[in-house]
Amino acid sequence: MTIAETIAITVNGKDEVIAASLTVADLLLARGITTTLVAVERNGRILRRAEFAVNQLAANDKLEIVHFVGGG
Repeated sequence: MTIAETIAITVNGKDEVIAASLTVADLLLARGITTTLVAVERNGRILRRAEFAVNQLAANDKLEIVHFVGGG
């Protein structure tokens, strides 16, 4: 991967460099995260699950990924 093929984003407060072509769904899949068990906020806006596959990540995006945990 060359520099031109990567972008810098922030995920849960940590800076990361990822492939430039990833969508939110791609990022979750690469991390082994089930989309039905998370909420994703991108740049201050909560995304609907239907948007995960069509939201291509961009340089300087800020994501917050929150996992739902069952139990009681």
